Amino acid sequence: MRFTSQTSSDGVREQLFTLGEIPGVLWTPEGAAGTRPLILLGHGGGQHKKAPGIVARARRFVAECDFAVAALDVPGHGDRPKDEEYDRIATENQARVAAGAELAPLIADFQALVARRTVPEWRAVLGAVQGLDHVGTGPVGYWGVSLGCGLGVPFVAAEPRVRAAVLGLGGASASAGAAARITVPVEFLVQWDDERVPRAQSLALFDALASAEKTLHANPGKHGELPAFELDSTLRFFARHLG
Repeated sequence: MRFTSQTSSDGVREQLFTLGEIPGVLWTPEGAAGTRPLILLGHGGGQHKKAPGIVARARRFVAECDFAVAALDVPGHGDRPKDEEYDRIATENQARVAAGAELAPLIADFQALVARRTVPEWRAVLGAVQGLDHVGTGPVGYWGVSLGCGLGVPFVAAEPRVRAAVLGLGGASASAGAAARITVPVEFLVQWDDERVPRAQSLALFDALASAEKTLHANPGKHGELPAFELDSTLRFFARHLG
C-alpha cells in the first residue's frame, strides 16, 4: 500500500492510497492510534470513491463514531482507466434497452461480471488497511447501495471479517445465490418507486438473505431519492454492531 496524499480538516484525516492498480481513500480520526472498527463504502454506478455522498457518510462515521472508513474506485470509475470490455457491454446494453429489453437483468449480469474482479480486490485492500497501526484488526462493516449492493453482496458473502452490512437498491437477479450465504446483521434499503430495480426483485433479494437479523427500510421515491435520514439509521446500526 502506497499513500499518495494526506489532508486533515475538522478532526478527520483523509489519505489517498494505491494498492497495486487499485486507487482508494482512507478516512480516520486525526491523531488516531490503535485498533478501531472499519467501514468499507461501495460507491454507485458512474460515481467514484470521493463522490459527495460517500465523503459525507465517511466523515460522519469518523467524527461521530471514531471509526475508520475506506472506499475504492471500482473498475472503469474514478481514477481507474476505462475498461474496453466493460464499455463494450455497457454500449450493447444501452442498445438492447432502446430496442425494448428489460433493464434490470442486464444490470444484474453486468454487476455479476464486475464482482468477479472486485471481490478479491476489496479483500486485498481490507487486509492492507487492517495492517495499519491506526486501523488494526477491529470489526468490519460494509455499506453499499445500487452498484455498491450488486458488488457488495458477493463481497460480504465471501468475507468472514465483515460483521454487519447495509445494502439496498439492488435486486435478486444476480445476487440471490450470494445473499443466501450472508448471515451477518443486515439493514436493507428499498425505494418503493425505483425505476431501475423492480420492487419485486428488491424484495426477493431481501428474502434471500440468510441473516437471522435483517431489517427492511422501504421509502417512497425513485432510485436516487434515498432519504437523508437513512444515514442516521446507518450510524446507529453500525454503532450497535461494531462499536
